[in-house]
Amino acid sequence: MIKRSTDGYRNRIELLQGTLDMLVLQTLQWGEQHGYAISQALRTRSGDVLQVETGSLYPALHRMERHKWIAAEWRMTEQNQRARFYRITSEGRRQLARDRSSWDAMVAAIGSILEA
Repeated sequence: MIKRSTDGYRNRIELLQGTLDMLVLQTLQWGEQHGYAISQALRTRSGDVLQVETGSLYPALHRMERHKWIAAEWRMTEQNQRARFYRITSEGRRQLARDRSSWDAMVAAIGSILEA
């Protein structure tokens, strides 16, 4: 679940199925990251509009790992804490390309309707 960080439950934004996966895969294109860093990157890059909650992020990461879109390993963070670091795989890059193509087509279709 992603929500607007400014106004709690009332302004929750339900993402279309697969959108969180696409956003996480895009974030991992920028380099390996642990879960908290992924959520912070999404929040920062969205101008603090999107906040990915742990109850949505970690199940998505586990699902993507099962699909072999990402790989993970335990390492120490800069703060000397043990964390699981995720990286995108070749299959994840291919999935991201498919997701981006579908996303672009959907955005164009919705734009056509809204501008009609």
